[in-house]
Amino acid sequence: MSTTDASPDLPSAVHALKLREALLLGDFTVDGLLDLLGGSAYAALARSETVPALRATRGGAALAGLVRLFLLQQPVDEAQAGAVLPLEECLADGWVVRSDGLVRATVDIRPYGGPEGQDWFIVSDLGFAVGGAGGASGQREAVVLGVGGASTTLAGITVRNPVSAALDIGTGSGIQALHAAQHSGRVVATDLNPRALDFTRLTLALSAAPAADLRQGSLFDPVGEDTFDLVVSNPPFVISPGADARLTYRDGGMAGDELCRSLVQRAGDRLNSGGYAHFLANWEHVEGEEWQERLRSWVPDGCDAWIVQREVQDVTQYAELWLRDSGDHRGDPARYAERYERWLDEFEARGTRAVGFGWITLRKSGVDRPSVVVEEWPHPVEQPLGETVRAHFARQDYLRDHDDAALLADRFVLAADVVQEQVGQPGAEDPEHVVLRQHRGMRRATKVDTVGAGFAGACDGTLSAGRILDAIAQLINEDPVLLRDRTPQALRLLVEEGFLEPVPSTDPTVR
Repeated sequence: MSTTDASPDLPSAVHALKLREALLLGDFTVDGLLDLLGGSAYAALARSETVPALRATRGGAALAGLVRLFLLQQPVDEAQAGAVLPLEECLADGWVVRSDGLVRATVDIRPYGGPEGQDWFIVSDLGFAVGGAGGASGQREAVVLGVGGASTTLAGITVRNPVSAALDIGTGSGIQALHAAQHSGRVVATDLNPRALDFTRLTLALSAAPAADLRQGSLFDPVGEDTFDLVVSNPPFVISPGADARLTYRDGGMAGDELCRSLVQRAGDRLNSGGYAHFLANWEHVEGEEWQERLRSWVPDGCDAWIVQREVQDVTQYAELWLRDSGDHRGDPARYAERYERWLDEFEARGTRAVGFGWITLRKSGVDRPSVVVEEWPHPVEQPLGETVRAHFARQDYLRDHDDAALLADRFVLAADVVQEQVGQPGAEDPEHVVLRQHRGMRRATKVDTVGAGFAGACDGTLSAGRILDAIAQLINEDPVLLRDRTPQALRLLVEEGFLEPVPSTDPTVR
């Protein structure tokens, strides 16, 4: 199903470019907001706190009026609005309404900076541009959220290779489709909620991005047998009891983590060779089952996978988080307790003791021995990580294609962002241990022994790994054959985690 016309309660995009010109002329951009509000008030908006921004916009400046109108949901004087907006067109299209000399916005519009400095705008339901997914207390089930931490995380981990076709599942307000439109020949965006498709249309139009093929339906159902080079999804991954699956943007309506499992497993058939699929997901930690193995079972045949668990919550924390998200804690205490019990009953019945959250990336490799890496990494990372993700899979290809002999015959360089740290007591002659630490991307750290530290320090692309080990063996009086035998496993780990980068030799005589 393709959607072209707006829902009756949402604006039309007929004059979207004219509104965009007015917003840019009024400096309604990320940089403009920072200049007007200051860092403190701007950061407060991300926490859904509007008081500092209201204080900073008490003046009559054009930008202050736009912020109050479209970000803070405050009425502004008709004359003030008319001085900065094409008011009659905005009224006709339904972006604003007029009453008693005041103008009110019908939707939230949030400035959003693209990766190359583009000035974009994300359109969402009133109250959901500021702070992103800050909850849906008192809102209808079909509410559409704006930009939140989850959506920016997904955008940041996505590999941005130029592609012919991209698919955004559960598009919401359209941020993933907007990013994909910059490097995809064609973008298909799907959502079970028809209002979400309308918001995506508005977001793309107001951001001067190419239109997407908008289709209503669940998961992959709207695309039939079509295949894509890129699939992205920030799905309704919340694991909630069936009776509490009330909010389309977060509740998938399937038992447990079945929606996420189904989404990941079905992606294999929808990916072209070499294509990537990126998902955010929740998964259950079930009694008697390793969570890593649970996720390994989700990976479709013919796909490499990198799965990163970023956070784990016990079932009480998880229930409280999402009951607060839906505003149940603000209502009748007895009703809140009843719903809380329902969530815990559901988890107990399923043997669920905790819920994990993280990222799942698939790459359609088509190999017989796919690489499936499942790890826990709750530490800070540096976004965007798209290039880090691409490099991870390139390293998996390299390691899969090189046995130990080939590994020792190749040359390596220490990654540019890696530093060596020596840890020990002050004044001690030798360090207790040596740590290699990345300052970019995943920001990993790994402890290495004397051989590992010496090896990493000597990797400048000049000598093969075997030649370096022979030199180290001479320095530490060890049999070079034994050192060559025991080192490849440690070398593979340093390559896999990105501390060392291979420089394949073109000279067959290099050893």
